[in-house]
Amino acid sequence: MSVTAVLLVLGAAVAHSAWNIVAHGVSRAGLPFLWCGSVVSTLLWLPLVPLTGGIGAGDIRGFLMGVGVSAVLHLGYMLVLQRGYAVGSLSTVYATARGSGPLLTVVVAVLALGERPSPAALVGVAAIIAGVVAIGFVDRAPRIGGRRGVDPAIVFGLLTGVAIAAYTLWDAHALRTWSISPVAYMVGCTALEVPLFTALLGRRLPQVVPFARREWRRLLVFGFLSPLSYILVLVAVTIAPVALVAPMREVSVVLVSLFGALVLREGRPGARLVASGVVVAGIALLAV
Repeated sequence: MSVTAVLLVLGAAVAHSAWNIVAHGVSRAGLPFLWCGSVVSTLLWLPLVPLTGGIGAGDIRGFLMGVGVSAVLHLGYMLVLQRGYAVGSLSTVYATARGSGPLLTVVVAVLALGERPSPAALVGVAAIIAGVVAIGFVDRAPRIGGRRGVDPAIVFGLLTGVAIAAYTLWDAHALRTWSISPVAYMVGCTALEVPLFTALLGRRLPQVVPFARREWRRLLVFGFLSPLSYILVLVAVTIAPVALVAPMREVSVVLVSLFGALVLREGRPGARLVASGVVVAGIALLAV
């Protein structure tokens, strides 16, 4: 994996972890947050489209096809993730999703896209996924009352992982096939998400006004950093195998976990550090 691709993905991880830390708690507002986030993201990044190559070298039909499918996939991802948080443990859902998503991406990239990571890179991928899952399960709470059956948090975490793999693979395919500019692609996706979230909100749409007035500062941070984090990933998948980019972007999980342990004084810092070390070792293998 080239140094440029590594730096892009690591930059994306920093941006992703930063907006998650700043917006911690606000995102649980659900649809009002998602609607406002899409609007702010579109307004902030739209002026940059002409300065970053327009829609790219491809035609408008390819651009519309790419962003149309991606917007629907991202919408499905957000809805499944929110549902998982509503019925299960946040840490379990997050760990399952962020571990299974990259794993499925790697499998499909190898089998369907013909990518062939080196043995060392595959070991690195495995280390990153294992470390990310371990971090997520550090604070997993025991199930109350000894209930049997499948944990719904794991079910929705796996469904979220499928959604992550789907939009990651589709976005890589769209940018490579139709030569779309990453900035225009991201803006197109966020713009299409606005009417989709509007339809889901329905009569609750007026709720976004007081929410936006109360949380406008954090929405601005989200609107800038969230698209930036994924734009950097989109650039990376145009120059590096998606089978390597997808796992490495999960470094954001490590950064958020370390912030929780060192700044917020959350529990079991030793276990977090050990799991983070496993992820760092995996990154080192991918960067070789």
